Amino acid sequence: MSRAPLAPYPAPHGRTARRLEWGFLPPHLRAYIERRCGSPVVSATSQTTGFTPGFASVLVCEDGSRHFVKAASVKAQRMFADSYREEARKLAALPAGVPAPRLLWHLDDDWVVLGIEYVAGRAPHRPWRAADLDALLDSLEVAADALTPPPGELALDTAEADFAPLVAGWTALRERRADLGPARLAEAEALALRYADVVGGETLVHTDIRSDNVIIDADGRALVCDWNWPVRGAAWFDSFAALIGPRGEGIDVDAVIASRRLLRHVDPEAFDINLALYVGYFLTQCELPVPPTSPHLRDHQRWQGEVCWDWLAERRGWS
Repeated sequence: MSRAPLAPYPAPHGRTARRLEWGFLPPHLRAYIERRCGSPVVSATSQTTGFTPGFASVLVCEDGSRHFVKAASVKAQRMFADSYREEARKLAALPAGVPAPRLLWHLDDDWVVLGIEYVAGRAPHRPWRAADLDALLDSLEVAADALTPPPGELALDTAEADFAPLVAGWTALRERRADLGPARLAEAEALALRYADVVGGETLVHTDIRSDNVIIDADGRALVCDWNWPVRGAAWFDSFAALIGPRGEGIDVDAVIASRRLLRHVDPEAFDINLALYVGYFLTQCELPVPPTSPHLRDHQRWQGEVCWDWLAERRGWS
């Protein structure tokens, strides 16, 4: 199941984030974390995937145990501390059957700190390989089953409400990307504006499925990480989003769609609407200033947007 890749993925695989290191955490916070881990820390390996600057490291302790810990300062990194706080709340509510590392403990004080189950594994290969994609889609099907309906203690926004801002950039996009063709842009915008007709549902949807939020464990099973901002939406949403990177790197995702139970019976127009929604978001966000703590974020967004546009154009017969 292969096709010609659209273009090489522009961000360095596994080296997209600039994060706080263990030695730069306040001494009282390091001491607290060591108490929770049960042994002094002898080494810390920063996880340089992702696009945020919060602390995220695998800690190896004197007793040989390993721990995955995330932390952000409420004062200096409020947005990321809020994100970690939400992640702790969502992880604590996930049913046992969801393939995700578990929350073991957390602190919410002047720092938000999460102690998360350590998983010995790796990120999916880039370029994407069919086996890793199959493992991820298997796990997303398990997750959708376990998360329909969502856990009752979580008051989730609906996908219809949460995705409303994603269409806001279309006016600017039409002006900036006239090279894509005014008629095609108008058709894509009209599709995007229909997003509320297709994204709703009764499943807890992760909404941020990409390779740096996935771990492939020693048994080849995919675990999904970073449950910061899930919503209540369509059960197929995450499985479809998982195909953007693989499609851009040469996998025949149309064949994948035909083989997957969450995707094969979805109205094809719903996929076009979703792609148009992504195009409006990614090709608008990529024009914003580059965050100093995430130098590759805009390149990632631009590539994702171009992949979605190429896929949409093919599906609509524009190319």
